[in-house]
Amino acid sequence: MLLGRGLARYVEQFSGNALTDNVFHQAPSVCRAARERLNGHRALVIWFTGLSGAGKTTLANALEAELHRQGRRTLVLDGDNVTQGLCADLGFLVQDRHENLRRVAEMARMTVEAGVVTLAAFISPLAEDRAMVRSIVGAASLFEVYVRCPLDVCETRDVKGLYKKVRRGEIDNFTGISAPYDAPDSADLVLDTGVMPAAACVAILLQRLQSRMALP
Repeated sequence: MLLGRGLARYVEQFSGNALTDNVFHQAPSVCRAARERLNGHRALVIWFTGLSGAGKTTLANALEAELHRQGRRTLVLDGDNVTQGLCADLGFLVQDRHENLRRVAEMARMTVEAGVVTLAAFISPLAEDRAMVRSIVGAASLFEVYVRCPLDVCETRDVKGLYKKVRRGEIDNFTGISAPYDAPDSADLVLDTGVMPAAACVAILLQRLQSRMALP
């Protein structure tokens, strides 16, 4: 956590002079369109948002398996995995969660420029943070999926045992209980995983995404 905040202070201190004045954009020798032609499909960031236990990672992994079977170039970015590596220095305060998503969005922007269909499964509870993700990735490259599931259903699943810890007072700032979740009002797709099985959700996703991934 200290590393992340120290970096933020460093950027703030030097922004507008030594740091930014000596950093330049490097144009790639192979453009995104060329990579997409080689892959045979367009790249896209599919962003799954929803409560813990709603089924975001389950859908991302199942969708990736099917896309891989079709010969698509794919990558799954999962909240737990990112927290163990790229964002290991961050906690769960609002500013840390914001920085977590900023880093993930920048990574997703790079992977989509590399021609990869990127599936990102993150609670991403705040509307302003999801707007930031869209601004970094680019609206044309982002497909937002709201994985909607009632809190009580998510609690009955509780595959990680997190809700039990929350109810025992062992976890603070937990989305949906002690921290807010801003439900998307303009997601590209809403999947009700409280009533729909994963296979049906993946079938709908595949149907909606085929045109977005098709080359012109």
